[in-house]
Amino acid sequence: MSAHRLLNIMLLVLGYLLVPHASTAAESFPGKQSVWNGYQRFDFVHQQRRCIVVTPRNAAKGKPWIWRARFFGHEPQADLALVKRGFHLVYCDVANLYGSPTAVEHWNRFYQYLTSDHQFSAKVALEGMSRGGLIIYNWAAANPGKVSCIYGDAPVCDFKSWPGGKGTGKRSAGSWHTCLKAYGLTEAEALKFKGNPIDQLEPLAKMKIPLLHVVGASDQVVPVAENTAIIQQRFQKLGGKIEVISKPGIGHHPHSLKDPTRIVQFVLQHSGQPTD
Repeated sequence: MSAHRLLNIMLLVLGYLLVPHASTAAESFPGKQSVWNGYQRFDFVHQQRRCIVVTPRNAAKGKPWIWRARFFGHEPQADLALVKRGFHLVYCDVANLYGSPTAVEHWNRFYQYLTSDHQFSAKVALEGMSRGGLIIYNWAAANPGKVSCIYGDAPVCDFKSWPGGKGTGKRSAGSWHTCLKAYGLTEAEALKFKGNPIDQLEPLAKMKIPLLHVVGASDQVVPVAENTAIIQQRFQKLGGKIEVISKPGIGHHPHSLKDPTRIVQFVLQHSGQPTD
């Protein structure tokens, strides 16, 4: 073999090694790159909001994704299991907007970016932990055709319950003030407001979006009776399908399940992915 031909072969091999595989190249996002639990993570700003995308090693057919609201990285066992199954894990920080119309608009723009520029599935699985319940439900109510399923984990479903503390739950005065500001409401107006998740279930029922809630039966921060129980009663009355996993003797923490299999199977099933 001539030296010239050997050099060409070596260059081809080197080029193959240096150029990312097609699946990796397609998952390139701007911003800082790091490794999260063994998976590639991108942190960047989109439309003035901090965003995170974690990419699987091999994206599942149709590029399904789980959209996490709040507390990224906390009790991540379900997220990790889904990334392992080929899901993208996505986060868009709207922390101090409490599911307000401004928060929904930020999510609208990020959804458009991911589905248009990165060809993510047109339907997303939503995950809302604690106050994240406000944005997942309000965004879903505004975009019911874009949601495959909803997983709420001790989710806030009525801001009067938390942070307002207008029932039996604990009030968070600072968060309540910020929430009112985000919505542009006075306290009197907020008490009459009909734009909370508990009030916007009809579009979800019409689209037959399945719901899963994981709650602590003894939650005193986001009381089940003022949040999940109302969602369950009203959604079932509308003909919707909801499963509630209640953890006896558990409060607001810990979130999720030690074994996330039931959560993962729920998301896989309703995202059109194999469950075996």
